[in-house]
Amino acid sequence: MGCFEQHHADAAGRVGELTLPGHDDPLTTPTLLPVINPNIDTLPATAIVDEFDPDGLITNAYVIFRHDDLRERALKEGVHGLLGVDCPIMTDSGSFQLAEYGAIDVDNEEIVSFQIDINSDICTPIDVPTPPGASYDRAAADLETTLARIDAASAIVDDDRLLSAPVQGGSHPSLRESAGRAVRESGAYLFPIGAVVPLMTDYRFAALVEVVIAAKQGLNPAAPVHLFGAGHPMMFALAAALGCDLFDSAAYALYARDDRYLTVNGTRRLDALSEFPCACPVCTEHTPDSLEAADEIDRERLLSRHNLHVSFEEIRRVRAAIRSGNLLELVDRRARAHPAMLDAYRRLLDDWEYLEMSDPVIKDTFLYLSSECAHRPEVHRYHDRLSGWGATGQVVIGDGTTATDDVIQMELRPPFGPIPPGLEHTYPLTAEVPDRFDSCAYEAAAEGVAALADGSPTAEITVTVDGWPTSALERLPETVRTVEHGDPYAEE
Repeated sequence: MGCFEQHHADAAGRVGELTLPGHDDPLTTPTLLPVINPNIDTLPATAIVDEFDPDGLITNAYVIFRHDDLRERALKEGVHGLLGVDCPIMTDSGSFQLAEYGAIDVDNEEIVSFQIDINSDICTPIDVPTPPGASYDRAAADLETTLARIDAASAIVDDDRLLSAPVQGGSHPSLRESAGRAVRESGAYLFPIGAVVPLMTDYRFAALVEVVIAAKQGLNPAAPVHLFGAGHPMMFALAAALGCDLFDSAAYALYARDDRYLTVNGTRRLDALSEFPCACPVCTEHTPDSLEAADEIDRERLLSRHNLHVSFEEIRRVRAAIRSGNLLELVDRRARAHPAMLDAYRRLLDDWEYLEMSDPVIKDTFLYLSSECAHRPEVHRYHDRLSGWGATGQVVIGDGTTATDDVIQMELRPPFGPIPPGLEHTYPLTAEVPDRFDSCAYEAAAEGVAALADGSPTAEITVTVDGWPTSALERLPETVRTVEHGDPYAEE
């Protein structure tokens, strides 16, 4: 059996180690499993392993099964011999082809048995990928079929490999959550969230956030989660913050085939670049002009290499951010790459209680980088603590009064709100913040005042504000005496 051990956590992300039967070296997560098409040798598995040393690879057992030569070689040499590598290999079952073409000519037990026969390290049954927008009834019927196939696969897969149990349910969060609960008892060890490629292709990242959160709320929190088809580096930080541990995609090759160049901020056409903004071996040894002048096969191979370099670099950056406790700062920066990513980040913060369940209470620092930071779980957690503080007597928040035996003086610090004496040097109140706050920071501070007032019904609270916007002033409770020194947002 496998073993997944978590070492570091931030938001809902974690750095961990996934150990597979038959392999001494674990996969360090989050990680990317490059997709290998054994029919295409532009960038073969051996070249990827030699240059990038990935934790593992993924290939399609159905593609191998359908081609006589590949099938016979795989049955004779195993999938590792077929690809010429000894790293962990996960196999998909043909569900992608099922989604694309509506039917495949193999049944579930047959393809699962084939994956065992070719010694796959992680086997996958034929789940039914329900497209976004499908009705609840169709998604529920597809899910029922998927769960039956997972149960059938569980009876076949032995202890020498892991079973992955895809979590389906379409775009219906309740079905995704119930699917997560159902597969917990399936005997599977890895849980891919399936049928989300259309959401990513259409830049519906906010909907992706809802699907992942729903699935995760049904799954065992300790279970490793795979986000099927996630291969663009722009979204790795967001996906990791949601709690996804493994990604896979053929994007590096598909984009290269179309002369597209990956960056963490999006994708560029090769002919739109005058110089490369990257220091990988491909970009330091070539120019856009020289790459365009190369023959088609060489250009595709070189672009594939670059695309993998930028992808693995971002994976390492995500892991470093989790270890340092600043994953959400990285998500914040990546959210600026596209409006749809910003929508997704905001949607994630709407579910701050989900992040709160695993987000560490103490980190090194909190950087206020944008208005979205006013909605981070640290701010909500601090407000919860204020509501339970239970102040009594006279409380003055802000400037204007010196603390005495009869008066408690508190600093007023956006986005957190009141700072009780002695807490000013504790996390997250040590946050690094700008001199010029946005309205969201002031509104969050007002909510902090309201939380203190709600938990201190006998206290006489006075708050002094200077230049607060009307939207923040309106959030101060009527039970609090407010002294106002001006509103820079007021209309002239």
